[in-house]
Amino acid sequence: MSKPDRLGPVLCVDVGSTFTKAVLVDVATGAVLAGGSVPTTSSTDVLDGVARVRDQVGGRSADRTPSTVLVCSSAGGGLRLAVVGYESLVTAEAGRRVALSAGGTVVHVHSGPLDAAGLTGLTRSRPDVVLLVGGTDGGNAEVLVHNASRLGSARVGRQVPVVLAGNAAAADAARAALGTRPVEVAPNVLPRIGDLAPEGARAAIRDLFLRHVIGGKGLSRGRLDGLRFRDLVRAPTPDAVLDGVKVLAELVGEVLVVDVGGATTDVYSTIDPEEGDHPRREVVAALRHARTVEGDLGMRWGAPGIIRAARAEQLLGQGPVGADGSSRADGAAGPGEEVLTAHADRLAAEPALVPTGPGEWALEERLAALAVRVAVRRHARPAAPGQGGRPLRGVRLVVGSGGVLRHGSPALRRAVLEPVLADHAGGWPVPREARLAVDEGSVLFAAGLLARSHPQAARALVDQAFG
Repeated sequence: MSKPDRLGPVLCVDVGSTFTKAVLVDVATGAVLAGGSVPTTSSTDVLDGVARVRDQVGGRSADRTPSTVLVCSSAGGGLRLAVVGYESLVTAEAGRRVALSAGGTVVHVHSGPLDAAGLTGLTRSRPDVVLLVGGTDGGNAEVLVHNASRLGSARVGRQVPVVLAGNAAAADAARAALGTRPVEVAPNVLPRIGDLAPEGARAAIRDLFLRHVIGGKGLSRGRLDGLRFRDLVRAPTPDAVLDGVKVLAELVGEVLVVDVGGATTDVYSTIDPEEGDHPRREVVAALRHARTVEGDLGMRWGAPGIIRAARAEQLLGQGPVGADGSSRADGAAGPGEEVLTAHADRLAAEPALVPTGPGEWALEERLAALAVRVAVRRHARPAAPGQGGRPLRGVRLVVGSGGVLRHGSPALRRAVLEPVLADHAGGWPVPREARLAVDEGSVLFAAGLLARSHPQAARALVDQAFG
């Protein structure tokens, strides 16, 4: 009796705005067979870059020929989300949290009945998808239906799709009021006060991203092995990474991941909200799996924003710190504010700049450490006075990602990540017993892409990288 053919490797590709990265995975073992990166070919066709990186990691070896190509993308500016809700501290806040976890950048939040000014603000934000929420199930329906009607009759942005995820009792009326606009109906994100239910809306946003947004960005007109780009893409890149973080959390427990990019710094965490330091019931409960994106914190285009944010947080006067909150053991004072500001301005003007000597690497280290510290503060601190911060005390593993960490020295990695473990001034409970790691092989996005079709391979992949 002949043995069944062995399933070939799967190529996982992340098409970013700057680079297209690939990881070739043996799905039988979860082992990384090869990895590669090429500049994203946005000026021609992004599939050109996908083909190049496939050739790069596949080489001429028959056992490295991919059987499947899975793609996530943040090219073309990623996914821009707007939230329209009822009350600013209830359903609008619930919608904002769900949107942040759904692989997009929240570009606008509106609360209350939409009027002409509200529609103007929404239009100016240029969203790819609008998340329309409002009311608990069986609660107030008037504002949800009113807002649906205003969106349905608005002449501008008629092709922008809507995810309707509000009061279930008013869903049919709101759907009808939206008219001919593309709509995906999802379960209410806040069915009851204190019960945040993000998964239905997240799935709907992902579906709209695949069916409407990817094709509308004009990134590709070609085909790869007969498939269009929109057929290859499985998720927005941040959504794929969050799925990878979930896989990691299943293996190690509560985790915190900080991805320091050129334009943004993204923070992901998986926690057990029931074990937080704030046992009282919140109006909008904490998400078990959460993501935030900081559009003003990035190592290239966003570098000047790091300076402004660090100044607002009163961090620029502090030198680099260690895990215990004390000054660095090597006594390094770190670059001064004037020098750091000049370097940040230069990076924004020359985003392709690669650090070449100890002086430039010291500046990169300081900027990255500030970006990480501010981003985690924003991710974890209370959304409003009187609310509890995100309980990170039980985090067992802190993972850093991004080029500055992948290419930096072990000392740089410690200097960037260790302050997260000692930032008691952030207003949230810091991890008590966490170890540090770096996603050196860019496997988290790959694990997220594999999680649905090859769950065992996804688990083995992250176990080998971080176990």
